[in-house]
Amino acid sequence: MTRAIMNGCNGKMGQCITGICAQDEDIEIVAGIDTYTGITNDYPVFASLSDCNVEADVIIDFSNAKAVDALLDYAVDKQIPVVLCTTGLSEEQLKKVEKTYEKVAILKSANMSLGINTLMELLKKAALVFAPAGFDMEIVEKHHNQKLDAPSGTALALADSMNEALDNAYTYKYDRSQERKKRETYEIGISAVRGGNIVGEHEVIFAGQDEVIEFKHTAYSKAVFAKGAVEAAKFLAGKGPGHYDMADVIAAK
Repeated sequence: MTRAIMNGCNGKMGQCITGICAQDEDIEIVAGIDTYTGITNDYPVFASLSDCNVEADVIIDFSNAKAVDALLDYAVDKQIPVVLCTTGLSEEQLKKVEKTYEKVAILKSANMSLGINTLMELLKKAALVFAPAGFDMEIVEKHHNQKLDAPSGTALALADSMNEALDNAYTYKYDRSQERKKRETYEIGISAVRGGNIVGEHEVIFAGQDEVIEFKHTAYSKAVFAKGAVEAAKFLAGKGPGHYDMADVIAAK
């Protein structure tokens, strides 16, 4: 059984992962880290990682950017792999993550959903078929009205998966309203919609002559990201230093 430390255990995602792990016989949360102690868990909770003396096989991190530096130092010191789910890292922190790959296993992906990451693999194959045949590629992403960034990191990751398969020959077009000209051939259009409490919806369109092929992923709750993080934790336990992502998790299944 995989023994996990849940960093940010009393946040929304931490509690969601706690519930998933409680129903999964292959993983157990043996300790939690959170400055907020107003929630009772079935495992000990520490105010900081430095206070935690519980042995574990992996750390699942859904905390905040300010806590990531200490997390990386702890992971290296204790040699515990990390599923790094915290977003909003600075350029400096991203560089530190890159260096940390050399010392301990870290799994980091733009999106933790198994569905989205499987979709990325499908899009690589689709792009190789449709782009040379003259199909236009467009992405429409929808999120709740509180989301700050546009386009979403997931939309960019989907575009990247297609573009990489095509030797990065395409540019991205985010806003057509400022130009009065026809669509360029070598571009991927990305449109963002913000409204209500939409968790996340991504639609990828391949539009050709007289036919349209659409790939669509809809997240109905944040549990899809939590489930992916748990699967990633079980995969990462026991792995040596290096950079892993959800594609590695899917390939191992």
